[in-house]
Amino acid sequence: MVNKSPALESLTAQERIVLMGRLWDSLDAAAAAPLSPALVAELARREADADADPDAGIPWDALRDELQARLR
Repeated sequence: MVNKSPALESLTAQERIVLMGRLWDSLDAAAAAPLSPALVAELARREADADADPDAGIPWDALRDELQARLR
């Protein structure tokens, strides 16, 4: 669980978004965990599937609505 910080709580939503962007940009790509060969292969397979049949998926809005309905 993350402890809430009064300093962060006082920021506006826009200021928090800017802060998140700066934190994200500060991450060193080389320090990130490398992708395993199995994960790279799975991502390539999924990309090929999506390219082969772009209409097979559902729009994000429909998926979001379906997931939200399940949580109600």
